[in-house]
Amino acid sequence: MTLTPAFSDGRKLIVNFRKYHHFSLNPCFTGRIICLLVALPAINFAFSASIPARAQDVAANEAAKRAAIMAALPADAAKRVFGSISQPSGEAPRSIGKYDRGCIAGAVPLPADGPTWQVMRPARNRAWGHPVLIAAIERLAESVPRAVGWPGLLIGDLGQPRGGPMVTGHASHQIGLDADLWVIQMPDRRLSVEERDNLPARSIVRADGNDVDAAIWNPSYRKLYEDVARMPELARMFVNAAIKRRLCREAGGDRDWLRKLRPWWGHDDHFHIRLTCPPGQTLCENQASPPDGDGCGKELDWWFTEEGRHPKPTPPAPPLLVSQLPPECAAVATAP
Repeated sequence: MTLTPAFSDGRKLIVNFRKYHHFSLNPCFTGRIICLLVALPAINFAFSASIPARAQDVAANEAAKRAAIMAALPADAAKRVFGSISQPSGEAPRSIGKYDRGCIAGAVPLPADGPTWQVMRPARNRAWGHPVLIAAIERLAESVPRAVGWPGLLIGDLGQPRGGPMVTGHASHQIGLDADLWVIQMPDRRLSVEERDNLPARSIVRADGNDVDAAIWNPSYRKLYEDVARMPELARMFVNAAIKRRLCREAGGDRDWLRKLRPWWGHDDHFHIRLTCPPGQTLCENQASPPDGDGCGKELDWWFTEEGRHPKPTPPAPPLLVSQLPPECAAVATAP
């Protein structure tokens, strides 16, 4: 992990505080200690924001990171407001705004258990989405035993009860049209709640990041990725670059489905589906379509360069406020 300047400075401050507190109670250090105590929430926030999001993190890590970030957020931060709501609004379903700056009214939950799926990380309360997304996931999961040969799917994060920015893990997933699907096949038994919150997600990418793990990869994975990419309502599908590289090699003459597979950092233990705005949802803003072509050339090669593998860290952006979301989202946040 590359340490950002904010994290490095924060760590030094904490180390100094511990040193001074343990070895000296001299009054000359009182001012320093007080300043450090005041600064700790900001240090925690900088530390948390500097770590790449782990969308499938286990419960204890998730809770600790969430608490640190919440402690530093202003009262009108969109993450705080939407991340503190436990139920959807009682309105007709509406996706509002952009995938990374919006909200959803009238969200519905994906049931925790279906014949061919199980929802993971239930403690997060992020199994909410637009009815179009819920129906698409259920159809996909129901097809998996026949088409792929898996018992079913493990489902990661969809969205919060009213969408909006999340405290941890995602920049998008805000308007009820995004979902993470794990790349571990569903076991042939029902997992307990504790297992669902703590079972580690498994990477299918080699440690060097250049290819998939040959000990895990098999034809069922290619079939799963292709079937998802061919979903008619799919806008794009975020995958690890090594997985895209392997699929580019394995695809046959019909390669148009590869266009919607977009490389992105991480995504080695899950993939992320994003649906287009449902018909009639006039407040929903579609993302530009992926460029023509299969995306298997220079565009993909970039992800294996030094720049692609180790992008320069950027300072965390100020927290988004509710007032910076589409104006309808303030009403969604307070609706009964």
